Amino acid sequence: MNDQHDHGALGDAEYAEFMELAAEEGFDVEDVEGALEEASHGPLPVLAVVGRPNVGKSTLVNRIIGRREAVVQDKPGVTRDRVTYEAEWAGRRFKVVDTGGWEQDVLGLDASVAAQAEYAIEASDAVVFVVDSTVGATDTDEAVVKLLRRAGKPVVLCANKVDGQSGEADASTLWSLGLGEPHPVSSLHGRGTGDMLDAVLEALPEAPAQTFGNTVGGPRRIALIGRPNVGKSSLLNKVANEDRVVVNEMAGTTRDPVDELIKLGGIVWKFIDTAGIRRRVHFQEGADYYASLRTAAAVEKAEVAVVLIDATESISVQDQRIITMAVEAGRAMVIAFNKWDNLDEERRYYLEREIETELGQVAWAPRVNVSARTGRHMEKLVPAIETAIKGWETRIPTGRLNAFLGEIVAAHPHPVRGGKQPRILFGTQAGTMPPRFVLFASGFLEAGYRRFIERRLREEFGFDGTPIHISVRVREKRGRKK
Repeated sequence: MNDQHDHGALGDAEYAEFMELAAEEGFDVEDVEGALEEASHGPLPVLAVVGRPNVGKSTLVNRIIGRREAVVQDKPGVTRDRVTYEAEWAGRRFKVVDTGGWEQDVLGLDASVAAQAEYAIEASDAVVFVVDSTVGATDTDEAVVKLLRRAGKPVVLCANKVDGQSGEADASTLWSLGLGEPHPVSSLHGRGTGDMLDAVLEALPEAPAQTFGNTVGGPRRIALIGRPNVGKSSLLNKVANEDRVVVNEMAGTTRDPVDELIKLGGIVWKFIDTAGIRRRVHFQEGADYYASLRTAAAVEKAEVAVVLIDATESISVQDQRIITMAVEAGRAMVIAFNKWDNLDEERRYYLEREIETELGQVAWAPRVNVSARTGRHMEKLVPAIETAIKGWETRIPTGRLNAFLGEIVAAHPHPVRGGKQPRILFGTQAGTMPPRFVLFASGFLEAGYRRFIERRLREEFGFDGTPIHISVRVREKRGRKK
């Protein structure tokens, strides 16, 4: 029976009981099923948008995600923090990797477009290749086509900047690229994007190729992430007990992500290395964006993110950005402070304060203090990773969760707002990896109260090393049963 699938993580009996409870409280059955379905989805399939600078990739990404989140400016090469966004079309959800942020001529235009496309393609399940129909196919476009062919991922060809009938003819010349039908689109005006997205949904798998935890006996996948020169390669070498990765004093000498099967603590793990990018001072922006693109690619492929932070330096915005990326991707997480052997008492004191203020929102992540150079405390890494995976996969039976929610609501009711007091009526954990909860309430729950619930869930059930998602459905007025 594939009933199991529709109920997310709920077994049949548990599901039946839960739906009965929902009906009793006056919730619409379809609404409840929709909430469960939404919360139980595993990792979403990933769509990469690639193409030369100024062909309108960011504008297209904004169209796809339906909000102006990707920064669009006339200046080519505008960087930004985010590279992945969630989108939905015709009821299906997927992630979009936007490669529009890094458009400097760092390695020569062709090389940079190619390198960018390579990361995005590697991280994705399908690709939208954007070509400017008013210019036609350039040599750079041809180079990207070669990459796409080699990768063998499904490709949807988008002929952008087709603003009217006359442009349709320009678009049809792009059949010559050999990627199938060019979809004429004006991402600026939204013309043709619907048809193109229909083609995208056909190309995207229902779910990503990598389903977590289902590969029988397959090694767990770990992404080592952190800003350039924080010692990721040295750590990998130490872990592997041999020099497998080039390490050089010059920041960011590793170029290619290397996946290594490494035995640690008697278990084989797959380390996805995302080491830094060669940085020259005036290419700073490009390199940062590039590093974040590659980090996003690695995090998408991993189950656990080990975030490496240089303990000798202040925790930077970049460190926090990388942590946020892992949390938003919903991965298990361990924070490793490297170069621990170089700390004096004073720095240790200040570091503790910094961790409290800067990393308070991820206080749930196991911490290990290591030294990639000397190998100190490396043995602590494995138990921390195992703890994080365990939290990530934990599921609380609905009965037990509701007993717990009942106690909370009784002891700590939601503050009264506008003469009403919203109450959590019941809830369930609809998914794991990471744990996702759906709470059904009689009114809107404030962010502070949601955080309080999350804190109590962690105190009660552990959930070490994993983000928790809590979504709240509010009962519609109409079907109220007294």
